[in-house]
Amino acid sequence: MKAAVESRKKWVLPAEDLARLFEELANRKYRLVGPTKRDGSIVLDQIESVDDLPIGWTLDQDAGSCSLRKEENGAYFSFSSGPHSFKKYLFPPRLKLWEARKQGASFETSNGSNKEPKYAFFGVHACDLKAIAIQDRVFMGDVYSDSVYVKRRKQAFIVAVNCLDPGSLCFCDSMGAGPEARTGFDILLTEKVDKEEHVFIAESKGKAGKAVLDSLDLKAASSEDVQWVESSLEDARSKMGRKLETDGLRELLERNFEHPRWDEIAKTCLGCTNCTMVCPTCFCSTVEDVTSLGGDVAERWRRWDSCFTEDFTYFAGGAARASIKSRYRQWLTHKLSTWIGQFDTIGCVGCGRCIAWCPVGIDFTKEVAAMHATDRASEITSNQNLS
Repeated sequence: MKAAVESRKKWVLPAEDLARLFEELANRKYRLVGPTKRDGSIVLDQIESVDDLPIGWTLDQDAGSCSLRKEENGAYFSFSSGPHSFKKYLFPPRLKLWEARKQGASFETSNGSNKEPKYAFFGVHACDLKAIAIQDRVFMGDVYSDSVYVKRRKQAFIVAVNCLDPGSLCFCDSMGAGPEARTGFDILLTEKVDKEEHVFIAESKGKAGKAVLDSLDLKAASSEDVQWVESSLEDARSKMGRKLETDGLRELLERNFEHPRWDEIAKTCLGCTNCTMVCPTCFCSTVEDVTSLGGDVAERWRRWDSCFTEDFTYFAGGAARASIKSRYRQWLTHKLSTWIGQFDTIGCVGCGRCIAWCPVGIDFTKEVAAMHATDRASEITSNQNLS
């Protein structure tokens, strides 16, 4: 793999020239979205300049907690995933699907907005690239597709950033989703900050990315720069705060449907839906119809929903999953097991958001580890009995 990475042409973009990349994308009529410091965290929002980035800030995260911390190195991207993912721009939390307005004795109807924004996503980590690829399978399938998602996705420009500072909750390496961004981007940046220089090692993928980098007229990266990128990524892999054993994971969950850990989790879980809201791959939604008080306007909206709500599986006779235990089990087994049968991929990218933003600090990597431990203990006992 190292040879394959080195074969891609790389360039050096000085940190003080990052504004030129912003300007080039703005000139191409992209609406820039990226990380910025707000509300005591690092969130995603529309940004106008380099000054909007969380320069010199990072996130300290643990189960059920997240806080900002100032660093002295002045790095632009030395933080792990915050509460937002780029999902909210491709698959909006709330979207008008249809509208009818009274016009005299009849109604005039429209199907929401036909003009979708042209986004440039800035500072996308490898885990979020993998999340976008997973949602592509959901919303851009051969049989079923979402027209809004397809339009937004096809015209999006992605500037990814290799993650050299994984957080205490990150386990993207376990999921094959990071820390190195390998595909799904137009431009990839790796930030290098030391006493001598502050630069980005840049590379492009595809015609659009190449055209933008070519317009910046950058100096070619040296072999030492390329070697530094590789060694820094290897170091990042060793700094993962969490691990998830994925070998036999699907089968593990299938045979532990009645494991006592589900009951233990249910005693703590609030059913608040936070984990599904911050997850970059969850895609549950519902549709609601609203009418104005005067009766002259009717609208149909799609909004995010969650398998943690009792109403989500409500039908005549009651909810299919009435207990928190059944709803948590549904979420986790779908994410890590049955998702594979649906979309030929696991539904988790190891970003750790669901752990950080769980109010009671439920860490599913520990729950899965406990099930693995029970299985191994049962196997040892069985082997001893046979001998």
